[in-house]
Amino acid sequence: MKLHQVDATTVELPEPQPKPTSVSGQLESSIEVWADAVTDTGVWECGPGEFSADRSSTTEVCHIISGSGTVVGEDGTSADIGPGTLLVLPRGWRGTWFVNETIRKTYVIVGG
Repeated sequence: MKLHQVDATTVELPEPQPKPTSVSGQLESSIEVWADAVTDTGVWECGPGEFSADRSSTTEVCHIISGSGTVVGEDGTSADIGPGTLLVLPRGWRGTWFVNETIRKTYVIVGG
Protein backbone atom coordinates (compact mmCIF):
# COMPACT_ATOMS: atom_id res chain seq x y z
CA MET A 1 0.00 0.00 0.00
CA LYS A 2 1.36 3.42 -1.01
CA LEU A 3 1.57 6.50 1.25
CA HIS A 4 -0.13 9.66 -0.09
CA GLN A 5 0.91 13.18 0.95
CA VAL A 6 0.74 16.84 -0.13
CA ASP A 7 1.54 20.15 1.54
CA ALA A 8 -2.01 21.49 1.81
CA THR A 9 -0.79 25.05 2.35
CA THR A 10 1.11 25.27 -0.93
CA VAL A 11 -0.16 22.58 -3.30
CA GLU A 12 -1.19 24.06 -6.65
CA LEU A 13 -4.86 23.53 -7.41
CA PRO A 14 -6.48 23.35 -10.87
CA GLU A 15 -8.15 26.37 -12.47
CA PRO A 16 -11.23 27.30 -10.37
CA GLN A 17 -14.63 26.32 -11.77
CA PRO A 18 -18.17 27.52 -10.96
CA LYS A 19 -19.50 25.91 -7.77
CA PRO A 20 -22.76 24.10 -8.63
CA THR A 21 -24.49 24.88 -5.31
CA SER A 22 -23.38 28.52 -5.16
CA VAL A 23 -25.98 31.18 -4.49
CA SER A 24 -23.61 33.96 -5.57
CA GLY A 25 -21.53 32.59 -8.46
CA GLN A 26 -18.52 31.37 -6.49
CA LEU A 27 -15.60 29.49 -7.97
CA GLU A 28 -14.00 26.42 -6.38
CA SER A 29 -11.03 24.19 -7.01
CA SER A 30 -9.81 20.95 -5.47
CA ILE A 31 -7.46 18.03 -5.80
CA GLU A 32 -8.08 14.51 -4.63
CA VAL A 33 -5.19 13.17 -2.55
CA TRP A 34 -6.58 9.67 -2.05
CA ALA A 35 -9.88 7.83 -2.44
CA ASP A 36 -11.39 4.39 -2.28
CA ALA A 37 -14.96 3.07 -2.53
CA VAL A 38 -16.16 4.90 0.62
CA THR A 39 -13.58 7.58 1.43
CA ASP A 40 -12.41 10.69 -0.43
CA THR A 41 -9.61 12.97 0.80
CA GLY A 42 -8.19 16.14 -0.65
CA VAL A 43 -7.56 19.86 -0.62
CA TRP A 44 -10.34 22.29 -1.58
CA GLU A 45 -10.52 26.06 -2.05
CA CYS A 46 -13.55 28.32 -2.55
CA GLY A 47 -13.93 32.07 -3.04
CA PRO A 48 -16.17 34.46 -1.08
CA GLY A 49 -19.93 34.06 -1.26
CA GLU A 50 -22.66 31.68 -0.16
CA PHE A 51 -23.41 28.05 -1.04
CA SER A 52 -25.61 25.23 0.18
CA ALA A 53 -24.20 21.90 1.36
CA ASP A 54 -25.92 18.55 1.82
CA ARG A 55 -24.30 15.70 3.76
CA SER A 56 -27.39 13.46 3.66
CA SER A 57 -25.38 10.33 2.89
CA THR A 58 -21.83 11.26 3.93
CA THR A 59 -19.82 12.59 6.86
CA GLU A 60 -17.20 15.26 6.20
CA VAL A 61 -14.29 16.16 8.45
CA CYS A 62 -12.39 19.25 7.35
CA HIS A 63 -9.50 21.32 8.67
CA ILE A 64 -9.45 24.98 7.66
CA ILE A 65 -6.01 26.04 6.43
CA SER A 66 -6.77 29.66 5.52
CA GLY A 67 -9.67 32.04 5.04
CA SER A 68 -12.78 32.65 7.10
CA GLY A 69 -16.51 32.20 7.10
CA THR A 70 -19.54 30.88 8.93
CA VAL A 71 -21.28 27.54 8.52
CA VAL A 72 -24.99 27.47 9.46
CA GLY A 73 -27.01 24.27 9.78
CA GLU A 74 -30.68 23.94 8.86
CA ASP A 75 -31.37 23.74 12.61
CA GLY A 76 -29.87 27.23 13.08
CA THR A 77 -26.65 26.18 14.79
CA SER A 78 -23.62 28.01 13.44
CA ALA A 79 -19.85 27.89 13.61
CA ASP A 80 -17.40 30.62 12.72
CA ILE A 81 -14.47 29.02 10.93
CA GLY A 82 -10.93 30.13 10.24
CA PRO A 83 -7.35 28.87 10.19
CA GLY A 84 -6.98 25.92 12.54
CA THR A 85 -10.70 25.09 12.77
CA LEU A 86 -11.54 21.39 12.70
CA LEU A 87 -15.13 21.03 11.49
CA VAL A 88 -17.26 17.87 11.41
CA LEU A 89 -20.40 17.78 9.26
CA PRO A 90 -22.04 14.49 10.28
CA ARG A 91 -24.14 12.29 8.02
CA GLY A 92 -27.53 13.96 7.65
CA TRP A 93 -26.24 17.53 8.06
CA ARG A 94 -27.56 20.19 5.69
CA GLY A 95 -26.85 23.89 5.71
CA THR A 96 -25.16 26.90 4.20
CA TRP A 97 -21.57 28.09 4.05
CA PHE A 98 -20.96 31.85 4.09
CA VAL A 99 -17.39 32.41 2.88
CA ASN A 100 -16.03 35.83 3.90
CA GLU A 101 -12.44 35.31 2.75
CA THR A 102 -11.31 32.58 0.31
CA ILE A 103 -11.21 29.32 2.26
CA ARG A 104 -8.69 26.53 1.76
CA LYS A 105 -9.30 23.31 3.63
CA THR A 106 -8.32 19.68 3.76
CA TYR A 107 -11.18 17.23 3.84
CA VAL A 108 -12.07 13.62 4.44
CA ILE A 109 -15.50 12.51 3.22
CA VAL A 110 -16.76 9.10 4.32
CA GLY A 111 -19.86 7.28 3.05
CA GLY A 112 -21.90 7.74 -0.02
